[in-house]
Amino acid sequence: MKKTIAVIFGGQSSEHEVSCMSVVNVASQIDREKYDVLLIGITEEGHWVKADSIESIENGSWRESGTGAVISPDATDHCVILWENGRTEKRHIDVVFPVLHGLYGEDGTIQGLLELARIPYVGCGVLASAVSMDKLYTKIIVKNLGIPQAEYVPVYREELERMDEVAARVEEKLSYPVFVKPSNAGSSKGVSKAENREGLEKALREAACHDRKLLVEETIVGHEVECAVFGGGKTPVRASGVGEILAAAEFYDFEAKYYNAESRTVVNPPLPGSAAEDIRQAAAAIFRAVDGYGLSRVDFFAREDGSIVFNEINTLPGFTAISMYPMLWEAEGMDKKALVQALIDHAFQRYEQ
Repeated sequence: MKKTIAVIFGGQSSEHEVSCMSVVNVASQIDREKYDVLLIGITEEGHWVKADSIESIENGSWRESGTGAVISPDATDHCVILWENGRTEKRHIDVVFPVLHGLYGEDGTIQGLLELARIPYVGCGVLASAVSMDKLYTKIIVKNLGIPQAEYVPVYREELERMDEVAARVEEKLSYPVFVKPSNAGSSKGVSKAENREGLEKALREAACHDRKLLVEETIVGHEVECAVFGGGKTPVRASGVGEILAAAEFYDFEAKYYNAESRTVVNPPLPGSAAEDIRQAAAAIFRAVDGYGLSRVDFFAREDGSIVFNEINTLPGFTAISMYPMLWEAEGMDKKALVQALIDHAFQRYEQ
């Protein structure tokens, strides 16, 4: 008999549109002979609806769906509750694939709901999702591994009322230029490069629009590279080869990533020294340290002297047409359909550990 998989997308984060691009690639690769696919979209306002088709996601009409849909948190239900025109239906589901990036999707919140419901799901659990989403706490964990990372100064939104004190604290530890970013945001949303105090103040205010917790980091000069990780639990952790980002802009911000056709990614580029293997080992070590499960993409800088610097980990990396995670596994001989199937199979092992 076919199983039913609920694929959740959209969400209330700044990465809503990226999720809508990712889910088209994920849903189109699910084996329809094995699974009935139930598409559940979450609007930017937080309204949950049933999407009728992949085409409705591509053209945006899913947001006008008249069928509400929520996952029951009751662990004995294992279902999605659907309602329309006063009629309610419970639809059994066997597994969930949350294709949600950023806040309320990649930060442990949706994972907590699925844990309550006791429904198998793709990807990292509550702890790994939460600490990996928060760049400040990821840094604390990675520091204990001894893996090099950029020097940083944490700043809280409420401190910006004393901007001169904040700027002085940053300048005491770091030299310009610096990067300013929200601690909890993805796809480089709210990230700015500051060349001086005026730029720092502007960048802090911009980042504060996305999160109350901010990071100011030293600038690292080197190759921007990424490594895909799969596994966890009973499944050995595997790290892919390395991919390099060739950004069309000064740095790989949201516009450069998704809307500048001149931005490119290169799989298995030549890197200095033992950087490529060091990145693979460090990526797997970081994934284990955060208690990763399923998938993650771990980002680094590779310097010209062969040393590496950890940047961040993404527990639900993009699955768009230009996303590095599926591209890296394709280079290892696993196409998108096989990758999606492997992730679903791994989800079913979640409560067997």
